[in-house]
Amino acid sequence: MTVFLRDLEARHLADLRFSEVTRALRALSSAYVERRETALADHKALDGAGKRAAFAMYYGPIHFLLVQHIVRELGIAPERGTVVDLGCGTGVAGAAVALAATPPLNVLGIDTHPWTVDEARFTYQAFGLRSDVRRGHASRTRLPADTSFVVAAFVVNELKEADRAALLREFIRLKADTAPVRILIVEPISNRISPWWPEWVDALGGRADEWKARIDAPPLVKRLAKAAGLRPDVLTARSLLVQGE
Repeated sequence: MTVFLRDLEARHLADLRFSEVTRALRALSSAYVERRETALADHKALDGAGKRAAFAMYYGPIHFLLVQHIVRELGIAPERGTVVDLGCGTGVAGAAVALAATPPLNVLGIDTHPWTVDEARFTYQAFGLRSDVRRGHASRTRLPADTSFVVAAFVVNELKEADRAALLREFIRLKADTAPVRILIVEPISNRISPWWPEWVDALGGRADEWKARIDAPPLVKRLAKAAGLRPDVLTARSLLVQGE
């Protein structure tokens, strides 16, 4: 984590001032809360270098720590195969799952946005993971034959309704497959953001949890949070763990 944070800061502050990133972080946070539908359309939330840097430097580390916490609490460290990070964003969820294994597993990151594909590649490399990153859609991804674990963190709520329905059908198929694949879905705790959640729990079964995790945020995240007026010390989320039949 130390190397990742050091390289992350150097990567994004090479051409930006810290004040530019914190200003962008305030705008990004506001967009996700107040203008979510328009911000997510066509990846408008990631318009501009400042917002992309803010997303990577602030949300990347806290989402890594959150998924890491969930994996540890559920005791679901994978033992073999490839971890597929659907809608990988900056790649932190897939990294958290892959690093839970001893030795760490290979990870395949899938995302539609060219910037996040490049950022995920950086993330996996910073954590020393063997990885492959491809442009693709979460609901239309052909999984490698050795896939043992699929993580979909903060992506299902961003899909259009038809794509979300297609992904649910794919997860139902994976659950019933003869080769067991575990699926971990992590989403914001807000019912407004994920009104479809009860339907997914009913359709997939598995273990559903809500999380309120206290973390010791890294210094970089604390600096950004203080400047932007955010509080990253308590992270909330909901998760659904689906085991193969």
